[in-house]
Amino acid sequence: MATDLRPNVDYGPGEAARAGEILRSIVGSTVHGTNLEGQDDVDQLGIYIPPPEHVFGLAEPRRGGTHVWRTQPEGARSGPGDIDLTIFTLRRFLALATSGNPTIIALFFVPDDALVLRTEEGDRLRALAPAVVSQQAGQRFLGYLHSQLERMDGAGKQNRVPNRPELIARHGWDVKFGSHALRLGLQGIELLTTGRLTLPMQSQAREQVLAVRRGDVTRDRTRFLIDRAALELRELLDDPDLSRRSPLPEHPDMGTVTAYLAAAHRRSWGWT
Repeated sequence: MATDLRPNVDYGPGEAARAGEILRSIVGSTVHGTNLEGQDDVDQLGIYIPPPEHVFGLAEPRRGGTHVWRTQPEGARSGPGDIDLTIFTLRRFLALATSGNPTIIALFFVPDDALVLRTEEGDRLRALAPAVVSQQAGQRFLGYLHSQLERMDGAGKQNRVPNRPELIARHGWDVKFGSHALRLGLQGIELLTTGRLTLPMQSQAREQVLAVRRGDVTRDRTRFLIDRAALELRELLDDPDLSRRSPLPEHPDMGTVTAYLAAAHRRSWGWT
């Protein structure tokens, strides 16, 4: 078998990112508990505090300061056991988190055994969750659900060629997109009603998602389950009493988040 000798993906300021890293966790299907043994890569998400010259200097950090590292070369799909690592600056991470990005806010709820790197500053960041995660996240979960549903249906500009043709050949449709859409709906409902995400997912919800992922559920039944979850999430978001019913604040506490962001940079640089 021929070996791909192309270099692996390595973008952005890797040296600075690794030197200033305060937190890294396994994310994706592994931490959700919806991975299938021997079929998934390992997604990791990290956060770092850049050096002062990256913040105050005139030279723009490469890739906006985001470091991406993959075991596979550019253009090659990740396979079982491959690592896909993204390390965001603390500022970028909090910008995405306060907007309710589902992938990003999961880092506030991952179990300790999913943490690859943990520091005191990383613990401070995770403790900031009540000021960061808000009801606004529900809308983002719903938006991501619809995006995955479009891709399941082969719609959208990214689906002219199937990303996973082997799933199309085996099941007639991309069951992974369907499982992602269903997971997002169920997690969005949980987040709005309980104020947190259970990771790995609770057993009943996890088994529903895994059944879709394995191809045990028909496409029509999957679409029904996704539509039902999307409707429940939409009804929660439209509920005029949501602010009273949900443990989450209506909006992030941007004052607290900004104060933390400034203090974390001062601590990292020894300016306290």
